[in-house]
Amino acid sequence: MTADRRIGFLISLIKQYGGRIFEKMLVEHGIEEFNGPQGRILYVLWNKDAIAIQELSGETGLANATLTSMLDRMESKGLIERKPDKNDRRKCLISLTAKAHSLKDAYEEVSGRMTGIYYRGFSGEEISVLEHYLHRVLENVRRQAGK
Repeated sequence: MTADRRIGFLISLIKQYGGRIFEKMLVEHGIEEFNGPQGRILYVLWNKDAIAIQELSGETGLANATLTSMLDRMESKGLIERKPDKNDRRKCLISLTAKAHSLKDAYEEVSGRMTGIYYRGFSGEEISVLEHYLHRVLENVRRQAGK
């Protein structure tokens, strides 16, 4: 592989610009309770509520230490609750509050707009191919990270 390949750089730029646009859209929709990275946490919990922090870390790609501080802020804003796991007292489960559930529709609207931006000008076949390759890249880096 030659040194002129720039996948990491391009992915970083896409993430940076996409994050800025997403944050702006959240504000335009009156969502000020959470930011883009916290939205990733909410997205996982909207799809699978009441999970352990280790599982949430795996689903979001966030390190436990980073996740813990983000969850502290989200808990103080009334978005999540930590509850003891009835099956394992050493664990605590992360659950959404009613307030967080009430933000789901607006978040999904913003997320849909972002998807439209990302895929503007792509055919359905091109989107499928792109996503296939991105999944392969993701698996490569997950494997290397030991996840």
